[in-house]
Amino acid sequence: MKTLTLPLLALLTLSAAQAANAGSDSGFYLGGSVGSSVVDYQEDGIDLDDNDVGYKVFGGYNFGLVPLVDLAVEASYLDFGTQSGDFLGETITLSTTGLMASGLIGLNLGPVGLFAKAGVVNWDSELKASGGKASGDGSDPAYGIGAKFQLGSFQMRAEYELIDVDEVAIDFFSVGAAYTF
Repeated sequence: MKTLTLPLLALLTLSAAQAANAGSDSGFYLGGSVGSSVVDYQEDGIDLDDNDVGYKVFGGYNFGLVPLVDLAVEASYLDFGTQSGDFLGETITLSTTGLMASGLIGLNLGPVGLFAKAGVVNWDSELKASGGKASGDGSDPAYGIGAKFQLGSFQMRAEYELIDVDEVAIDFFSVGAAYTF
């Protein structure tokens, strides 16, 4: 029985080291997400409370400087779909897209990890009504939190992001995948 103890202990140690290293892939990554974008704005006669399918395409670089901690930068293209609402009895629609740059910090707990992000979004919006349309653009802060499950270079992630578009907040709940090169 004692002859099996040393090989079993060595195998257990190697397994624990591999589990601790899972999910800590550093380098460039690309991915995409799809989810629900929610707009809730009531002011100045505008009642815009709707959701639509949105998506994003993202890429970044995970520095992998500290074990168990992810430090990364990420760029995203976001399309929040089209939300409908009411302005003085007339139907209006809002379409918004954006480019976002973020810094991420994460904690790896084996193949599972948690992360938070903060950055800025450069957005373009178009508001349409039967009487015409108006457009706007600008740059505002964006924040997010998420969880990931990673095996090797493949990652599944779920996120919540809050994007400020002037005075309108867009909540974006998404699930997606990424691959690290």
